[in-house]
Amino acid sequence: MTEQDLRVAQHLKMDRGYYNDTQYRFDEKAFVELIGHPHIFLNGTHDVPVEFIAGEVVVLVKKHRDKYQFETNPKDFDRTVFLEKETNTRYQVFNLSANTLRIGKIINEEKITVPEAGKEKLIELLGVLSAEGFAVHSDLYTTQNQHVEVKEVKPDSRIRVQLLPYGDGLRAELYAKPFGDRPPYCKAGKGGKALVSTEKDVQLQVKRELALEKENEQKLMEEIQSLETLNSNDDLLSFDDPMDSLYLLDILKDKQDICVVEWAEGERYTIRGAAGINSLHLKVKSGQQWFDLEGELRVDEHTVVSLQQLLLLTEKSKNRFIELSSGEFLALSDRLKKQLDALRLFADNNKKGVRLNRFASVGMGDFFDEIAHLKTDKKWKEFRKNLEKANAGNAEIPITLNADLRPYQEEGFQWMARLAQWHAGACLADDMGLGKTMQTLGILLHRASLGPALVVCPVSVVNNWIAEAERFAPTLRCKVLGGNGAGRESVMASLEAGDVLVTSYGLLQSEGALFAKQEFATAVLDEAHIIKNYATKTSKATMQLQADFRIALTGTPLQNNLGEIWNLFNFINPGLLGSMQHFNDSFLKSESERARKHLKNLIAPFILRRTKSAVLDELPPKTEIVKKITLSEEETAFYEALRRQALTNLENADEGQHIQALAEITRLRQASCNPLLVDKNLKIPSSKLATFVDITSELIANHHRALVFSQFVSHLAIVRKELDRQGITYQYIDGSTSQRKREQAVKKFQGGEGELFLISLKAGGLGLNLTAADYVLHLDPWWNPAVEDQASDRAHRIGQQRPVTVYRLVAENTIEEKILRLHAQKRDLAEQLLEGSDTASKLSVKEIIALISEGGGL
Repeated sequence: MTEQDLRVAQHLKMDRGYYNDTQYRFDEKAFVELIGHPHIFLNGTHDVPVEFIAGEVVVLVKKHRDKYQFETNPKDFDRTVFLEKETNTRYQVFNLSANTLRIGKIINEEKITVPEAGKEKLIELLGVLSAEGFAVHSDLYTTQNQHVEVKEVKPDSRIRVQLLPYGDGLRAELYAKPFGDRPPYCKAGKGGKALVSTEKDVQLQVKRELALEKENEQKLMEEIQSLETLNSNDDLLSFDDPMDSLYLLDILKDKQDICVVEWAEGERYTIRGAAGINSLHLKVKSGQQWFDLEGELRVDEHTVVSLQQLLLLTEKSKNRFIELSSGEFLALSDRLKKQLDALRLFADNNKKGVRLNRFASVGMGDFFDEIAHLKTDKKWKEFRKNLEKANAGNAEIPITLNADLRPYQEEGFQWMARLAQWHAGACLADDMGLGKTMQTLGILLHRASLGPALVVCPVSVVNNWIAEAERFAPTLRCKVLGGNGAGRESVMASLEAGDVLVTSYGLLQSEGALFAKQEFATAVLDEAHIIKNYATKTSKATMQLQADFRIALTGTPLQNNLGEIWNLFNFINPGLLGSMQHFNDSFLKSESERARKHLKNLIAPFILRRTKSAVLDELPPKTEIVKKITLSEEETAFYEALRRQALTNLENADEGQHIQALAEITRLRQASCNPLLVDKNLKIPSSKLATFVDITSELIANHHRALVFSQFVSHLAIVRKELDRQGITYQYIDGSTSQRKREQAVKKFQGGEGELFLISLKAGGLGLNLTAADYVLHLDPWWNPAVEDQASDRAHRIGQQRPVTVYRLVAENTIEEKILRLHAQKRDLAEQLLEGSDTASKLSVKEIIALISEGGGL
């Protein structure tokens, strides 16, 4: 124990209770001995010291009208020793003499007032009181007198911000300290204009600048109150998170002319310095697909942080303050912190250094332009120059494209042409029906002279691609890989500029090595979401393709499923999103909105997504699409057996041949839709049903609603069962639905109930207003195109605010294709027939047999 501890211990008293229980307490004099003791701590803490100081009795003189009134602090003069709180960690110990007690009681009990005429005597009296040990606060200035020497002290009008770590947070109080480094503490702008104190028989007097104190406090509070984490109560400022005090310290550091920071126990946190983007020095070296970044943040001659360390420190920091060492922080500007956060997510930072994919630099925006101290090499300059050049001009739309591109389609063409000039890949993710194929054919023509192109698509649309190319881009030579072995190698070896090899994902997978050897000028993945899983063989085969320009086509908004983005972009721009681990850690696992925003900025230059609502003014009133579906081997075999049996049955029929022919056609049409419609015991999956589910799932994901028509009620029954299994909601009517229920179903759908409306063709061809749908799906083609048109017009009619897209699902190499040809050849027949009549009934038996016969037609 120290000498002071021993003096304190002398005031420890023992009390013995009635039942001999013993209690210990300190008497009042112990507090006097505790003045200046270094080991007093705040209750509830382990390390927040409390200061005991000798208290001064304050005499406050205020002028009220033409009289001066006296007040004291404290007001209790019944005790000799007591405590008064001055700040959170500073207490005054009053040990009053008999004379001080007597004078204090007189002032408080007698309620003394002095008239204006006694002002000079009052000033003299205040000098005497100061000499007696009282601190005098008044609006009167003491003058030299025979009792004591008066020394003027220059007022300190700065605000004292006393910081106190408390629990897990921080507290702060604001004071004025007019004498500078010595007490007393005052509330800013409040109290007497003059303070009088005594030091070694010298009377100190300070003339406070109350207005300046208040002005400084207001300036400070305007800054402090902008902090979101601040809580204010009874002049006590508090922060829930102690790290939030760094924002306060940063403010105080910039306001040293009007404030002083006082830590209750010595500094816990310090701001070593501040740095903006001008403090960053960066050097760029170019690699094959990368830029290597070297640099450092130079704050001052003693504070230099390498770029690698800077990125690591910002990752750990919740805000713009990075911790250089324990309790020592560096304040980054908001702009620099945001740019470093983006760079950290875009770049690969490892032991070898900081590496940035060349196309990721595009997503960094103006970051590199803002760096005043930037050194780059020749390749970097060429890359940037190439970007500027590509952005400056427009590519010529090929004259051999047999179509007038709508404005948004031309925009898509120019966007892909620009990326091709960058040698970057493109993901065209337009809403279905906006013409992704047309825009891509334009690019294939634009790049035809650079070498052969490759289009990879589902097997069901291979023929669609060829048909579309022949119609809109006839100068392109479409080729396919038929047969096997040497034949396929021969086709691959013969590819040259102007050729477009159209193949399926399945063939790409099985012949991966053959495709990997060939260099393509352009490679297109249609329905690119097929490769969303990087672990599949199909995905691995696509990654082996060699192509100068890569295009991914998909109608599914990639932003809705972040997990699928990485592999898609790994195809079009390898390395852009870093490794799978980096992508998962930075974007998938992060719940930060800023991380999602950075990801959007990173991929935005390379993905183009337009929805129907966005290009409404540029769309035709109705778009019609024929979706051809390739049947599975089992379906094809079943259909072929039915077709041959139908021909045999017709050859053997003697009477009623026309009725027999219609029955055979109906079975073939049903088999084209779903084998279950012909034989309920079959377990052959329906390709058309699978395609329907894919289309509707995509439509629903993109917030579209659709009308679904079929002439077969039994077909709709199968569809309903699948929709129930998928959890897709719908309304339904057929020919047996009563008028009342029909009206109810329409009202519900128009009111937003149901994502689909299933309608039998004849029941829904007329009398319905269903403008809540903007898509129409015909599950099976009807003989008379006019009937289909009338059904489609249930959505495409007055009151419809959105463009309508009509899909016709047609099974390839079946009677459905021949019905489609009938539409083209005899479309004018619709006006000649009764509304809703069956064109088949107007056909001769010979024509019907021609429909059934292999390769036959009208």
